[in-house]
Amino acid sequence: MTTPRLAESAFYLPLGEDLYQPTQHTAGPWVPGAQHFGPPSALLVRALEGVPRERESELARVTVEILGPAPLTELSVAARVERPGRSVELLVAELRSGTRVVARASAWRVVASDTAEIATLPSGGWPKPEDCPPAGWPESWLTGYLTAVEWRSVSGEITEPGPAAVWGRQRVALVDGEEPTPLQRLFAVADSGNGASNFLDARHWWFINSELTVHLQRPPQGEWVGLDAVTTLGPAGIGTATSTLRDLEGPVGFGAQALMVRPR
Repeated sequence: MTTPRLAESAFYLPLGEDLYQPTQHTAGPWVPGAQHFGPPSALLVRALEGVPRERESELARVTVEILGPAPLTELSVAARVERPGRSVELLVAELRSGTRVVARASAWRVVASDTAEIATLPSGGWPKPEDCPPAGWPESWLTGYLTAVEWRSVSGEITEPGPAAVWGRQRVALVDGEEPTPLQRLFAVADSGNGASNFLDARHWWFINSELTVHLQRPPQGEWVGLDAVTTLGPAGIGTATSTLRDLEGPVGFGAQALMVRPR
């Protein structure tokens, strides 16, 4: 169904009628045959961005509920308005493998207004990606998604335990033949918070997220996504990975992932 040229160009190949074929670029680091949930999250956001709107508005919060592994097989995606409103509306998108719902995203879309004079977001504060060294991942982790994104280290080391800050930029498109939007690029990277800030050996521990929630304060810009992540674990197998998300101008929002933590 795919050719080497197409498989190297994008996370997904469009098949028509809201159907998509994942490429090996979506393959996750944990187990063979399952996707990293960065690309599926971005695909869901792409569907949410495509929901018609009657007035200028922006996504303020998106939660992706991971209902099972996303296989490297044909997927369908669809989005709709769940609860309309003049100022705030709720959107829903679903990603399916056959009849099985793999993931569901809900999003609050808020009508836009001019609050530039009272905005409190900081700006700057990070070195440019070209001034940061390349960032690597643990050798035991599977490639695919991890090598389809260019990673640059800002602070901490992904291969060492503890918090880490990185820049990430897709090397391939989200959907073949399309330029990803900045928001799609953001979600393709945002699901990497638990991996970037890991402090457990993945050969002996699971620390997998069951969801991703992103709160946005402004639309992101450009290709580079900054991820400043830390993981906190409790005593009963539950953890949280939290991230500050940014573009080249400064912070744009916050991400959080609920983690299931247990020995392999």
